[in-house]
Amino acid sequence: MENKLKVLILAGGTSGERDISLASARAIHKALRELGHRTVAVDSADGTSLLDQRGDFILTENNQSLSKIELKPTDATALATALHASQYRDVDLVMIALHGGAGEDGTIQAILDLAGKKYTGSKIMASAIAMNKAFAKRIVKNEHIPTPEWMTARINKESDIENYLPQIIERFALPLIVKPNNSGSTIGLTLVKKEVQLAEALADAARVDREVLVEQYIQGREITASVIDGEGLPLVEIIPSEDLYDYKCKYTRGKSKYVCPADIPPDLADRIMAHAVSVYELIECSGLARVDFILDRRNCPFFLEVNTLPGMTELSLAPMAAAQIGLTFNELVQKICNSALI
Repeated sequence: MENKLKVLILAGGTSGERDISLASARAIHKALRELGHRTVAVDSADGTSLLDQRGDFILTENNQSLSKIELKPTDATALATALHASQYRDVDLVMIALHGGAGEDGTIQAILDLAGKKYTGSKIMASAIAMNKAFAKRIVKNEHIPTPEWMTARINKESDIENYLPQIIERFALPLIVKPNNSGSTIGLTLVKKEVQLAEALADAARVDREVLVEQYIQGREITASVIDGEGLPLVEIIPSEDLYDYKCKYTRGKSKYVCPADIPPDLADRIMAHAVSVYELIECSGLARVDFILDRRNCPFFLEVNTLPGMTELSLAPMAAAQIGLTFNELVQKICNSALI
């Protein structure tokens, strides 16, 4: 019998992935309650409770948002204040259900370390490295794990885009990928097929993050590997209905097909998983992480990025992979908690 815990769920936050975070937190809250743990939940954006008086998760709907979840103004300083509130001081564990921004780049992890709280997911340095896609790619490339060629563009003003265009056109063949260097859920990502699209793609990415990643496009199969405590879960192949596995394909039911375990030869699956575990260890991840690859036409796997706080919604990939080895969603949540308490 597992020890019963008081768990503080952190969700919402200030990033563009706020709605997905809230959806993940609702699923995690339900699992923790079914496991017999006590829960409290805080929106890290403004320090308010996400639970009503009965302890049920509050998720206000808004039909104007893609996720149908209401977004609201944020206060980036609220979390540190909220952690000092009496109802949160005695928590045994903080379950981080944040995605992107301060929740995933090491900022929240630093606050929790200073507050002396145990928390799920990777620590400060691993979180910061994984969020910076170019830095993570550099580390991985140095260990001879293939990754698409890339460059970064720092865009502070409109004229910067014009200055970068000749460099990008000279260096990369079309099509190519443009995306924010520090973001997730494919927000701000564009597959640039024509030269005339490039400036707008850079501008779209720069609205999310001033540092933009320009990357070689490799056409192939999307493969993702979830790793927990250094052990790989079955690979998942993602088959999107569009050219790219973008935000809409990720979070709209029916827009993507998932095959788990991925239908690839065992020796190739082993190679991809070995790369995934190597990336996990190189970046010094903790708990659950997900490593994404693209498998080219010659069956060469290329590392794309690592996610230190994978989504935990009904459409998420890590729970799907865990189910293949008989691990229920609730058991996966418990395993994540156990890992953080060691």
